[in-house]
Amino acid sequence: MRILIAEDDVTSRLILENMLTKWGYDVVTATDGNDAWKKLQEEDSPKLVILDWMMPGLEGIEICRKIRENSKKEDQYTYVTLLTAKESKENIVAGMDAGADDYITKPFDMHELRVRVRAGQRIVQLQSELLETKKSLEIQSRTDPLTGVLNRRAILSQIENELSRAKRDNGHISISMLDLDHFKNINDTFGHLAGDAVLRETTNRVEEAIRTYDAIGRFGGEEFIVVLPGAKQSDALVIAERIRLKISDKNADVDGISIPFTISQGLATCNGKSTVDELIAKADEALYRAKENGRNRVEQASLQAE
Repeated sequence: MRILIAEDDVTSRLILENMLTKWGYDVVTATDGNDAWKKLQEEDSPKLVILDWMMPGLEGIEICRKIRENSKKEDQYTYVTLLTAKESKENIVAGMDAGADDYITKPFDMHELRVRVRAGQRIVQLQSELLETKKSLEIQSRTDPLTGVLNRRAILSQIENELSRAKRDNGHISISMLDLDHFKNINDTFGHLAGDAVLRETTNRVEEAIRTYDAIGRFGGEEFIVVLPGAKQSDALVIAERIRLKISDKNADVDGISIPFTISQGLATCNGKSTVDELIAKADEALYRAKENGRNRVEQASLQAE
């Protein structure tokens, strides 16, 4: 683990550096408070920090305050130990109030230092594990477990956000509601596992056909919604046709079995002056027409003239 030492006294700094290096830490040093704060602003800065209280430039207690103010914008925690010759309770309380997690008084005991640094390391590691768990849970809460694309709640939220943006910027948003044609026949003929594989293949091909800032989500069953920010009707039609061809031009290969599949799409476009439900209802109507008119096609609807 990387650890930052900020100490202006050369002798103390070298002693700390040698000990921590011997204990297996990757040591970064700073000669004063300003240098320490600069290093803490770097990408992937050390999350375990030993600060001397009294230093030129920013003092240790000032850096503590700045770290805690900055931590409100970040998830990763920085564990701070103050190194100080001030032993009064008032000074210790002041250091803790400023955001320090621990303190060591000078001259420090080598064994005490090692124990306290280990404690700080455990806190940082635990916090990192909690952060990874949190990120994983956030992803799971927004992701369809079968296909890996956004789930229903997340794609509806995406539409809501893009509608707000379109209204604010006087722009447009289009959505494509797509549905696999005769999907029940695929399940009945090849089995549900093959059907699941076709759903995954569908989303993979859609993601290859759309723009990097577009989004796809599973609306339910074999039905998906593609969100196309900024796309007018003509733009949306080009993208939808690209999606349709990407899917229909090649069968899905599932365990050596070639399975033909196509999709129908209903497009709806608006300039932000609509609700999510209204936009989806229009896309659903257009999708119904695509099914009625022979499938493997795109039909359009719009709420407002462009």
